[in-house]
Order: sequence, then structure tokens, then C-alpha cells
Amino acid sequence: VQLQASGGGLVQPGGSLRLSCAASERISRFKVMGWYRQAPGKQRELVAVAPTTTAGSTDYADSVKGRFTISRDNTKDTVYLQMNSLKPEDTAVYYCKAISYSGMGYWGRGTLVTVSS
Repeated sequence: VQLQASGGGLVQPGGSLRLSCAASERISRFKVMGWYRQAPGKQRELVAVAPTTTAGSTDYADSVKGRFTISRDNTKDTVYLQMNSLKPEDTAVYYCKAISYSGMGYWGRGTLVTVSS
């Protein structure tokens, strides 16, 4: 599967961005889709994950709860990450990941989000 992330850019603190992750295959073939991020000099970390069907629940990193929302559109095979109230510490490269029912993970190329005044 190929995953194409987009929507990154430069935004001021307090602003919003919506990231998109378009998959080359039906996302319903995967168990979960997730967003991760990697800030300069830091390890990649989980931001949010969501099941690709109605079963299961979404999960968020504590640092983004209440500010970020993950969603999916199975008709477009696309997963979104709505990011509100952005902070400078949200600056990172954001990656999309698909995880199969067998546990295999597939990464897409990242998209850079910079939060700065």
C-alpha cells in the first residue's frame, strides 16, 4: 500500500491545520490507521489511531487530546487529522501508518508541520 500524506505547512500558534492521508488500497483492509510525528532530535511518537471500521475506538496521545481529531472516509480511502489550537511543540514531521490485521505496519512519507509566529 502507498500512503500519501498532505496538508502540512506553517501555521501560527493557536491556528489549525488538517492533514490528509490517501491510501492506494481500501483502508478497510487494514485494522487501524494512525498518525505519528517526529520532532527534530526526538523519537517518532504516536499522535492518534483509529479503527477502519466501526469496531474499536480511537486513541490519542495525552498531549493532543481535546485539540486533535482523527477521522476517516472509507469512500475516499483517506484518513484525516484535524489539528486545532496548535502549539510550537506540535512542530514535527507527521506520518501516516496503516496496520494490517496480521500486525504489519506500512508507513507513508511525512508532511512537515511548523507552528511558529
